[in-house]
Amino acid sequence: MAMQEKTETNVVLLIVFALIVVLWGGLAQIVPLFFQHSTTEPVAGLEPYTPLQLSGRDIYIREGCVGCHSQMVRPFRAETERYGHYSVAGEFIYDRPFLWGSKRTGPDLHRVGGRYSDDWHRVHLTNPRDVVPESIMPSYPWLAETPLDSSDIQDKMRTLVKLGHPYTDEQINNASAELEGKTELDAVVAYLQSLGTHVKVRR
Repeated sequence: MAMQEKTETNVVLLIVFALIVVLWGGLAQIVPLFFQHSTTEPVAGLEPYTPLQLSGRDIYIREGCVGCHSQMVRPFRAETERYGHYSVAGEFIYDRPFLWGSKRTGPDLHRVGGRYSDDWHRVHLTNPRDVVPESIMPSYPWLAETPLDSSDIQDKMRTLVKLGHPYTDEQINNASAELEGKTELDAVVAYLQSLGTHVKVRR
């Protein structure tokens, strides 16, 4: 009892013990993740984004889409019934930054890949109310009119290689050519169609 009273009445001692508890708790939760392969290895068949998908992801971030759409299906029945299989860590190995989010003004998009056609996405991004009359999503008509800027795609891919993405020299050298004649809308659609397609989804 004397030790407890001494700790409670000594501010410095209380801070030291509190820090020890917080540090130990943090280490106990974080360190095991470095040795858990499911959090550090990609799921079967996962490849880094193609140049077109990578450009689309950058535009998706630039336009603030992540402000209304999360990209992480939680392991709860209400979520898996609506969106499909819950998200797993190995699906996000090549995502920098992560776009998990917690704001859902619009639906979660992690399992949207392959759910709709390319044409549906084009119409939806140009004017959402043409396919979803009650939608409050803003329109993005300029995406179809804006040529895709490919001037920095090779630099982006080289940077990602340094972070562990397995792009080959051939892929990097051909990246600019792959983006020729493409619009920003093409890139965003390609990105959306890639989301969540490496884990079996319940439709």
